[in-house]
Amino acid sequence: MLSRLRRSLGNALDKLSHEPVGMLGFLVLSLLVIVAIFAPLIAPYSPSTQNLEQALLPPSWAHWAGTDEFGRDILSRLIYGTRITIQTVLAVSLIVGPIGMLIGIVAGFAGGRTDAILMRFTDIVLSFPSLILALAFAAAIGAGLQTAIIAISLTGWPPIARLARAETLIVRNTDYVAAARLYGASPLRLLFLYIAPMCIPSVVVRLTLNMAGIILTAAALGFLGLGAQPPAPEWGAMISSGRRFMLDNWWVAVMPGIAILLTSLAFNLVGDTLRDILDPRHARS
Repeated sequence: MLSRLRRSLGNALDKLSHEPVGMLGFLVLSLLVIVAIFAPLIAPYSPSTQNLEQALLPPSWAHWAGTDEFGRDILSRLIYGTRITIQTVLAVSLIVGPIGMLIGIVAGFAGGRTDAILMRFTDIVLSFPSLILALAFAAAIGAGLQTAIIAISLTGWPPIARLARAETLIVRNTDYVAAARLYGASPLRLLFLYIAPMCIPSVVVRLTLNMAGIILTAAALGFLGLGAQPPAPEWGAMISSGRRFMLDNWWVAVMPGIAILLTSLAFNLVGDTLRDILDPRHARS
C-alpha cells in the first residue's frame, strides 16, 4: 500500500514537472499558505492600528502598497487578509465537497425516484445565479464571515452533485462493482468503499476550479457589506472602502483587487493542471 502510494505520488510529481504553468500556480498557492500561517511574522505593521497622520500615503519604501484612509498599511492588511481568504476557501470546500458528492453518488447509485427527486432539487438550486442566491442567504441570515461561508456553501454544492452523479452512473456498471455485489457486499459498502473513491479525483479537480469562484463570491459579499465586517482586512471590503478614493488614491482599491486577481488565477491554473494529471486519457497519452 505504501509503495503504491509512493509510486502514485512520484507519477504525479513527474507529470507536474511537465506543466510549468501549473507549477507556477502551485508555487503561488504555497506562498499564500505560508503568508497566511506566518502573517504576524511577515506583516511589517499591525493591520488594524490607525495613524491618521499617514493617511492615504502612496506606495513607498516605508509602505510598499501605500496606506488607506485611516493610515493603516495596506500590505499588512493584504497579508492578514490572506488568512480570511484561505479560511473561506477551505471551509466552503470542506462543506460543499462532501455534501455534493454524497447527494450525487446516492442519486446515481439508487436511480429511479430517488435520483429524480435529488436531481430536480439540484436543478432548482442551479436555476438561480449563485451570487444572487448567496446574497439572498447572507441578507437573510445576517452579515459576517461565517454567514458568507454558509451562504456560498448553500449555493456551491449542485455542480459537485451533478459531477458525482455522472461518475457514479459509469462506475456502478463496472466489473469490480458487479463482482463485489456478487460476493454479498451491502449497498452502503458498495457506495462508500467502491464507488465514492472513484469519484474523489473528479470532485477534487472541480473543487479546485471552483475555488476562484468562491474567492470572487466572498469578495462580492464583502464588497456589499455582507461578508467579513470592518475592521477585518477582507479584500472585498477593502475594495469597497477604497472605491471612494479611486480617482486620487488608486492604490487603496487597486492593491486588494490585484490580490484577488492573482489568487483566483493561481487556483484556476492549479485546477487545470490537476485535471490534466488526474485525467486517465491524459495519463495514457
